[in-house]
Amino acid sequence: MTTPHFANPPGLAAPIGKYSHVIGVPLTTRTVWISGQVGQLPDGRLAGPDSYRQTLQVLENISVLLDSLKSTPRHIVKLLTFVSGVEHLPGFYRARDEVFAKWFPDEVYPGHSLAVVAALADPDLTIEMEGVLAVPETLAQGPA
Repeated sequence: MTTPHFANPPGLAAPIGKYSHVIGVPLTTRTVWISGQVGQLPDGRLAGPDSYRQTLQVLENISVLLDSLKSTPRHIVKLLTFVSGVEHLPGFYRARDEVFAKWFPDEVYPGHSLAVVAALADPDLTIEMEGVLAVPETLAQGPA
């Protein structure tokens, strides 16, 4: 096994969102942490003022990071999302659902926690997402 194992064991309620309760990581992987990604385009501008466009860009930025490690969304073990206010949740959910439908068509999701916070590092930011990857050593030729 070179990808993480995801499970929702019996005896627990089903997850209330798009995540798995338990994730197992193979010993043949390298753990990689993704720092908080925000909705910035490559030129540094925000993808838009709303959480929908910023979330799409955050997930695109994560995709670029995955590509740099020659890995895929299947190597994501855990995501942590910060949303700056409940008013930004609908746009986040919409964008996340669109991308997750492509990334996880089998509906087997990584771990994921979501926190609504008062603010992020810049008042124009609506979302920030960080993560943990389990990248197979055979693929782990990207940044150390």
